[in-house]
Amino acid sequence: MTSPEFESFDNAEIEQYFQCPYCHQAISMLVDISEPGRQIYIEDCEVCCKPIQIAYSTDQGRLVDFSAQRI
Repeated sequence: MTSPEFESFDNAEIEQYFQCPYCHQAISMLVDISEPGRQIYIEDCEVCCKPIQIAYSTDQGRLVDFSAQRI
């Protein structure tokens, strides 16, 4: 049996809801929480198609910070 501090989070994803910084529509995306640390990338809004900078941090299989900003 695996102890909690060594638990694997392989293929762990959660759905994160946020508001597009351009069109203000509520949208969601899957966030991979299997790797600890900070992730930053560009994702197009599924409504208005404008580029959004997504940044988030994870720790021990938890989402600890998330932002969606204009670029």
